Amino acid sequence: MKLKKLAIAALAASMLVAFAGCEKKQEKVRIAMVVKNLGNGFFDAAHAGANEAAAQLKDVEIIYTGPTTPSAEGQIEIVNSLISQKVSAIVISANDPDALVPIAKKAMARGIKVISFDSGLSQEGRLMQLNPSNAALIGQKQIQMASDAIGGAGEIAILSASAQATNQNIWINVMKSELAKPEFAKLKLVATVYGDDQSDKSYREAIGLLRSNPGLKAIIAPTTVGINAASKAVVDEHLVGKVFVTGLGLPSEMAGHVKSGAVREFAIWNPIDLGYAATYAAYDFVKGAPNAKAGGSVSAGRMGTIAIDANGEAAMGAPFTYNKENVDKFSKIF
Repeated sequence: MKLKKLAIAALAASMLVAFAGCEKKQEKVRIAMVVKNLGNGFFDAAHAGANEAAAQLKDVEIIYTGPTTPSAEGQIEIVNSLISQKVSAIVISANDPDALVPIAKKAMARGIKVISFDSGLSQEGRLMQLNPSNAALIGQKQIQMASDAIGGAGEIAILSASAQATNQNIWINVMKSELAKPEFAKLKLVATVYGDDQSDKSYREAIGLLRSNPGLKAIIAPTTVGINAASKAVVDEHLVGKVFVTGLGLPSEMAGHVKSGAVREFAIWNPIDLGYAATYAAYDFVKGAPNAKAGGSVSAGRMGTIAIDANGEAAMGAPFTYNKENVDKFSKIF
């Protein structure tokens, strides 16, 4: 009788162990995506990318959240709640790079992996910052699009934001370096003007470029305001098919210009890919992947391997190209 009781006890214990193991296997990696604000098409698209990654990874649950209006205070409150929920990772596009650092540090002290994407946290507040692209890729992409639009030869001009815009100036310097390469030897930069990211001024500057440079074949505008204004100027000056506009723009604003023929193609980062890659990166950090660290790399599914520099910064890839084949689809998103 005693042996029978021992056997039953042993069987029960083994079943409990097996059940516990099964429960452990079923635990989800809970990744919270904290965006600047809800109701933003750009971040809704990033959420779709995160869900795509979660479906591929199979053991991931996405928690999509953010304040109703873009504020650091709203994000701090949300992160504090996520700490209480003991999520596995927080992926955040920060409304303020510094104000969120203390709460991000608190989260990391509790074992939560914090990475930022799009709009980054200061270095001490995250394990990694996933930038949509980098200066070299952005500059090269814009020169390549201009070259493709005009058959690799002719006069081009740049319509930038303000003369003091750090990112714009970095991209312009990269573009000038690209123009020194043999493959772009037949492109000639004739002017760089500044519209201060104001629609009216950008339009006037574009009109000035078109009238002052009768041989002009392309305008590159590395600003969403500038590319929209330059495209309108080309239409108004009846130069569609003679002068092409390219640069960085939003599909929702550029769809009509693509259809008019003023724009052959333009670029900007794809938020779906960004949300997808950020989710994969967070997963690698949660799982303790050996290369998931500054100076290492993360695996990002269909986006390939993404290198992380010594400061924990990473670039997803070259800006995504939009043209008549896909602009309508994305114009409904952002």
